[in-house]
Amino acid sequence: MKVLANDGISQSGIDALEKAGYEVITTTVAQEQLINYINEKDIAVLLVRSATTVRQDLIDACPGLKIIGRGGVGMDNIDVEYAREKGLSVINTPAASSHSVAELVFGHFYGLARFLHNSNRDMPLEGDSNFKGLKKAYAKGTELKGKTLGVLGFGRIGQATAKVALGAGMKVVAFDPFLEQANLELEFFDGQKVNFDIKTVSKEDVLKQADFLTLHVPAQKEYVIDEAEFKIMKEGVIIANAARGGVLNEVALVKAIESGKVAGAALDVFEKEPKPEMQLLMNSALSLTPHIGAATNQAQDRIGEELATQIISILG
Repeated sequence: MKVLANDGISQSGIDALEKAGYEVITTTVAQEQLINYINEKDIAVLLVRSATTVRQDLIDACPGLKIIGRGGVGMDNIDVEYAREKGLSVINTPAASSHSVAELVFGHFYGLARFLHNSNRDMPLEGDSNFKGLKKAYAKGTELKGKTLGVLGFGRIGQATAKVALGAGMKVVAFDPFLEQANLELEFFDGQKVNFDIKTVSKEDVLKQADFLTLHVPAQKEYVIDEAEFKIMKEGVIIANAARGGVLNEVALVKAIESGKVAGAALDVFEKEPKPEMQLLMNSALSLTPHIGAATNQAQDRIGEELATQIISILG
């Protein structure tokens, strides 16, 4: 049986599938050629990430498909319900990349709190001629320890991010419309474990309390953070969006930065990927990455292995 990993898969995932007798194809097929390729090659399993879309036309045109898999969490690039109505299994890997996203968020937070994103630009240009000036410019950093992290969306990734915050000595407040509380277990290198019970609060309470705010919500029609939400926030808040482009109003964000309400923000996702607005790319208060939340070697290994396990379980 053939598996097409159209957006790639880790070697560990390939090894697990091949050991179980599957043929794994890692050719990247252009979207417009995908239907013909799947039918000609008799593909039973189509694995995608965010680059490839799987809509009704492809599902209808490829009767040999048995499984559609998404390497990652969100499945907005797949017509999930329609595929399941047609008898296909649709799988994803919701837990595999949680910690990778959490670490990226905190990489941004630490960088913004100490102006690292700006200093790393300026030192190569002015480090030899304006060392004292740069030292003065970046001498008013802030520590994360003792601050409050607000988490909007307290699923797997939100909880993983909260664990990093707790380990850093932060207070955590969280909002999730589907969850009243969560037990977070922090496991340390020597086997010690510490448990924290976090009860969720209202969205407004999170916005009012947060010194640092992180979004971990699914794609949706309305902005989760818009002008009204910025008005509620603390002065000088630092924000991160590593969830989905379109859950945060980028125009309103720039205005909030200009007014001083927001001290800085981290964006790993954008409303207009893969061509973010130039005013974002050039804004010195923004720390930016090109949608790499799940892009660690360890996460990709976990994603590949988890997909392989599910495929083998479903098809035998």
